[in-house]
Amino acid sequence: MYRIRPEVGAHERSHTEAFFRKVKFWNDMQSPSSLLMNSNTGDLIGSGNGSSSATTTTTVGGVGSGTALAMAGMDHQTAAAAGVGSGNIASAEAGGTMMKKVKKDPPPVFIMPDGMSYLHINRNGLLFACSTDKNVSPCTVIELLSRIAKVFKDYCGTLSEEAIRKNFILLYELLDEMIDYGYPQLTKTETLKSFVYNEPIVVSAVPNTGKMINPKTASANAVHKPVIGSVNDKGKSVNQNQKNEIFVDILERLNVIFNSSGYIVNSTIDGCIQMKSYLAGNPELRLALNEDLIIGKENAPTNAYGRVVLDDVSFHDCVNLTEFEHGRTLSFYPPDGEFVVVNYRLTGDYRTPFRIFPAVEETGPRSFEITVTIRAEMEPSHFGANVVIELPLPHCTTTATCNMLVSSKNVGSPAAEFVAADKKVLWSIKKFPGGTEQTLKVKVSLEKACTSQIRREIGPVNMNFEIPMFNVSNLNVRYLRIAENMPGYSPYRWVRYVTQSYSYVCRM
Repeated sequence: MYRIRPEVGAHERSHTEAFFRKVKFWNDMQSPSSLLMNSNTGDLIGSGNGSSSATTTTTVGGVGSGTALAMAGMDHQTAAAAGVGSGNIASAEAGGTMMKKVKKDPPPVFIMPDGMSYLHINRNGLLFACSTDKNVSPCTVIELLSRIAKVFKDYCGTLSEEAIRKNFILLYELLDEMIDYGYPQLTKTETLKSFVYNEPIVVSAVPNTGKMINPKTASANAVHKPVIGSVNDKGKSVNQNQKNEIFVDILERLNVIFNSSGYIVNSTIDGCIQMKSYLAGNPELRLALNEDLIIGKENAPTNAYGRVVLDDVSFHDCVNLTEFEHGRTLSFYPPDGEFVVVNYRLTGDYRTPFRIFPAVEETGPRSFEITVTIRAEMEPSHFGANVVIELPLPHCTTTATCNMLVSSKNVGSPAAEFVAADKKVLWSIKKFPGGTEQTLKVKVSLEKACTSQIRREIGPVNMNFEIPMFNVSNLNVRYLRIAENMPGYSPYRWVRYVTQSYSYVCRM
């Protein structure tokens, strides 16, 4: 064990440092000379420059190196946040001498040789981790870490490494109230406001790299304000110049599988309506959805064409459903911070925003050509932002030449390249207008003859994108009002629709 084994260095005896050491070797690209594996214990051991090239991290809870600080009242359970990136893990073959780079992300739950269980989540490039020597429920700990990340975001305004560094005293106080001796106590923002007295240091949000997105659809800077300090205990605005605002996001994540002919094999939509309120006095709100909304396919009539039919929904516990059955109206008192009003799921046939049509043609015994055509089936007024298409190639690929056929002048910054280290082609488009079609041709050369086994290594095509002010399910917010008539009270209401790809795959 790390704590009692004499052959283990003192720098590895801390649970937190052992966790980050493990994640570092999981995520960072290591050369064979900088990473060795102990064939007796299976531990990953860094040497040379490998152990000194760790990414700068900020740790909250536990004991680590550099900026790490110890947290009181945590026992064997610690919460941590650190900046991480994506990379590879280097694994050793038999004998511990031959190294092989295998791309792999660290699992959310794993056990170290000291018998400790480590659980973690990733939020905005930060790791929130927990260690325990007890047989706890992983789902419970993952939910606790998610609550901690949400509370940190509510109090800091934005979740970033700089925000955690500058608000460490505040976060220390929050953790001390949320967890006592490893046991969760308070996990709601509105409950913690009565026990936390430190004020947050406001940090500007991380700038959005997707500059092609319409600024009218991007979230305003006010959404990154901390919830604490905006309204006092009596419901009055602390800052008289502060606006009464409420932000509503309708987010939908698509899971779609296409066959090689471009037809849909499986499709689901996981959506939610989330809100963040900066309203003084915490008034009751009324949120109205589609009047013809149907919950449950078994309740849909035969002539339900054009109506929104959801498979199932789940509401926040603050929502009053008295008027939902007849008027599809939700009434609630919004809690502090960001919260999800309703989660919903939809399966079955719906019009996907993009269609993928792949084709493979052999041009020689050691070469073939891949053609990928993507058609945007949205209205021309909409567009896909930051579109990235990934095409895996066989491991025996030597070279690949990409040729793009751009059919519209409105396409923003298309680029395609062959990543030799990962044996894949990355095709990126900053702005993909609706109603257009883009084609990529890839000429591939192999180091040996093409066989059926090699052809099976091609694909599948994976697509990532985001479509602002667009939703596939047609679920709409009819209105958002304050239930009571309050003279002179005119809040600003911001409603945004965003559609994202979660798993958008086309088989070859």
